[in-house]
Amino acid sequence: MDRFFKLKEHGTNVRTEIMAGLTTFMAMAYILTVNPNILSAFGSGATGVEWYPVFLATAIAAGIMTIAMGLFVNFPVALAPGMGLNAYFAAVILGSQGTFTFEMALTAVFISGIIFILLTVTKFRQTMLVAIPDSLKHAITVGIGLFITMIGIKNSGLLTVAVESTKDIEQGKFTDLLYFETVFHMGDLHNKDVQLALIGLVLISILMVLKVRGAILFGILGTTVVAALMGHINPISTEMTPWVPDFTQLNFADFDFEGVMTAGIISVIATFTFVELFDTFGTLVGTANRSGMMKNKEEGNKRVGKAMMVDAIGVSGGALLGTSTITAYVESSAGIAEGGRTGLTSVTTGTLFLLSLFLAPLAAIIPGSATAAALIIVGLLMLQAIKEIDFTDYVVAIPAFLTIIFMPFTYNIANGISFGIVAYVILASVASISGKGQYKVHWLMWVLAILVVLRYAFFGSAG
Repeated sequence: MDRFFKLKEHGTNVRTEIMAGLTTFMAMAYILTVNPNILSAFGSGATGVEWYPVFLATAIAAGIMTIAMGLFVNFPVALAPGMGLNAYFAAVILGSQGTFTFEMALTAVFISGIIFILLTVTKFRQTMLVAIPDSLKHAITVGIGLFITMIGIKNSGLLTVAVESTKDIEQGKFTDLLYFETVFHMGDLHNKDVQLALIGLVLISILMVLKVRGAILFGILGTTVVAALMGHINPISTEMTPWVPDFTQLNFADFDFEGVMTAGIISVIATFTFVELFDTFGTLVGTANRSGMMKNKEEGNKRVGKAMMVDAIGVSGGALLGTSTITAYVESSAGIAEGGRTGLTSVTTGTLFLLSLFLAPLAAIIPGSATAAALIIVGLLMLQAIKEIDFTDYVVAIPAFLTIIFMPFTYNIANGISFGIVAYVILASVASISGKGQYKVHWLMWVLAILVVLRYAFFGSAG
């Protein structure tokens, strides 16, 4: 192990690496229940996806890709289905009113993974990362955080959406045209699901204040115990969710390429690719800096480049297994903080994900209200990126603001990114030409802005 992972060279040892891997697993194990709950939440509608197949895909994909990161890159970073991207995955299907199916969405993720691999091989990713200003990168993170929070408060019942109809009054007379107004209301606090979500929110918050490792996971487990005491929990079912993994239930290569071509899902593929691009970049660079890898920039950049390739392969690999986009997890920093410096940390975390396949019946009893509370807190963690945005500079602030608000309020990540790009190109160009400031607008930003305008002009809104 010392020779393979170069433990002494990185100033660590086997015990430290294993403990760091366990810490990372505890910090992100919530995805084992949150991801199946999100993707199966719409199983009775257009998707038809069940909880257990998504659980299998989540555990297997996270385990294999995290171990690959450790073995081939020697990097202490774990991968799993990404929060925000899984919510968008579900929202695409939910918002399509039957136009898109679960199979189509998986196909879109698979194609985006192939594109991602090509972008990595051709080093186009590096060009885009230079082209997009940092303010928009941070705004994308914040916007996705709010998007996740919206998902959480809706799934918990804390927020209800009522549609009220009113007749337009024109010159004192009623017209025949009917208008619909969407109104948000506080959920029923007497509802047990709402109560459990609030309990989960309090538990996770307290644990985070106390700086407990794996606070989100322990909060979910604590809420599940409370749910059991309230008699508001599903019984353990070894038939639907067996102790021994039933791989025959895996939605392996469950694609619908013909459906994708006829449904017009190009914008969805673009969104998966675009969001994953920045999500991965921020996580990999951030954790590389935290681990001290970037002290030697040449070596650090080389390893981050390899990590990006593993991540890119994971996108298509996850879709092949039947789950939404696989990405590097920022929770990996918890293990790095515990001393993890090499791929042995990742191998440990990945092995624990594979072992969790034997705990499916226990994971299945966790109520959706518990994971909804976790979504709200994850939204908070992503919101922290807002401090990196200079809101006193309107050329930066306005595009960032539009990016942030359009994601949750239009329930679409692509809308936020699109408005942010176009706004920045316009405002930065105007400011530079008028002498109100010098802002560099990369040529690729112009290309992206033109593509966005053409997309909305010819295909309408993104949902």
